[in-house]
Amino acid sequence: MWQAEVRVDLDAIRENVDRLRTGTSAELMAVVKGDGYGHGMVPAARAALEAGADWLGVCTLDEALALRAAGIDAPVLAWLLAPGLPLHTGVAAGVDLGVASLPQLDEMVEASRRAERPARLHLKIDTGLARGGATVADWPALLDAAAKAQADGLVEVVGVWSHFVYADLPGHPTTDRQLAVFHEGLAMVERAGLRPRYRHLANSAATLTRPDTHFDLVRPGLAVYGLSPVAGQTYGLRPAMTARARVMLTKRVPAGAGVSYGHTYLTEREATLAVVPLGYADGVPRHASNTGPVQLGGQRRTIAGRVCMDQFVLDCGDAPVVAGDVVTLFGDGADGAPTADDWAEAVGTINYEIVTRFGSTRVPRTYDGGSA
Repeated sequence: MWQAEVRVDLDAIRENVDRLRTGTSAELMAVVKGDGYGHGMVPAARAALEAGADWLGVCTLDEALALRAAGIDAPVLAWLLAPGLPLHTGVAAGVDLGVASLPQLDEMVEASRRAERPARLHLKIDTGLARGGATVADWPALLDAAAKAQADGLVEVVGVWSHFVYADLPGHPTTDRQLAVFHEGLAMVERAGLRPRYRHLANSAATLTRPDTHFDLVRPGLAVYGLSPVAGQTYGLRPAMTARARVMLTKRVPAGAGVSYGHTYLTEREATLAVVPLGYADGVPRHASNTGPVQLGGQRRTIAGRVCMDQFVLDCGDAPVVAGDVVTLFGDGADGAPTADDWAEAVGTINYEIVTRFGSTRVPRTYDGGSA
């Protein structure tokens, strides 16, 4: 008997990847960083590849090497790389690496020497996000240095890429401005004598809404897991994660009873309280106190009082709730239960954060729809 669980439907991931592939002629990189957005990096990666994904995307070198250790030999790009990492291990494992500066390029050259094979690089230009990537001013110098290192046989420039700011708001003018800067950057790439196989810019939102940004490769992340990056639109995607728990304890309390720390909730009448063994150590945001939606006994309810580290409480009124009843925090919404989008709206965040919180905790993950 389980107490709490996160269920992941691998068939939903496969369906979502297939849906995304039908909307583009580009190759598809399924982004599985952050432990597959909380869904489990390796099972999610395998499901995405089975559905036709061509690439996998991660942030860290450790994530990339974990995929290799799991026996996954598909192309993998890792792009969040601090100085001093053992990059030669990634080069030796055939992991593609993101580069955004001359010092990073120097480290890649040294890594290729240690690994005794050329490092496969994707050069990143900052088109307006002001996060990773070389600025337009620094871009020519990075290209010239990369072209020399490639001519020396030390690296292979496989890709050129960037990332959007506002693609989740279709029609925002920043997206067109970034696309124009990316085209300018590509022209500089050609003038530097580089001919990378892959140009990539589109995240989930652009994959779904801007085919003119697809180039040679698209990089959906959130959409792989069935969540939409665009508010109010689903694009036929099916959420893969369900989070639920069993009621641990019920009790009758009088009207005016204070509930949980600080008594921020008071019962309006005599009521049955249900204690649910999930808390912020399990991914339930503490700011879901008095706002987080759940389903219990076919009815929507709201967390009563503060979320604790290991539990929260529901005011069930006079409903016949007993210990062992199932509380669904969120799922695909087909049965009327809340979704990750409902949770994001309730606590003032994004659906990305909700699933990543719940899936990367002590709550066991179980899988449906295929072998994990």
